Amino acid sequence: MKDPATPSPVPHSRSAFGHFQQVQTRWMDNDMYGHVNNVVYYAWFDSVITEYLMREGGLQIQSPDAPALYAVETACRFHRSLAFPETIDAGLRVGHLGTTSARFEVALFRQNEDKAAATGYFTLVFVDRARNKPTPIPPPMRACLQRLLD
Repeated sequence: MKDPATPSPVPHSRSAFGHFQQVQTRWMDNDMYGHVNNVVYYAWFDSVITEYLMREGGLQIQSPDAPALYAVETACRFHRSLAFPETIDAGLRVGHLGTTSARFEVALFRQNEDKAAATGYFTLVFVDRARNKPTPIPPPMRACLQRLLD
């Protein structure tokens, strides 16, 4: 049986995602093979998720009262390479929404292409900074995440 948290071996289509953000590749993202290095994909995933939570859910990452977001599981499946110079459309959706955690699913698309070049996810736990323990997702963030449930 396939693990439901594993990224799909088949590239997703744009229509599977409710939020998009553009990401610009940089010359320094390319590795010696002439394509974007794998670690850069994870940085893009993390940035797209964090920016969405800041803009749509009111996350204030510098506030000591805001929850910290701990990545507890990540994955990425590469369907075809990306390279500098390209502008990438990052699609975001929520695959699972729990009390204290969420699985954010991200797909990276070349502009004007319907099939993802890469798909992956981050499972994040919302953590009370003072206690260093999981905490319920704050209502404004929960509301913005519910809008992206697949």
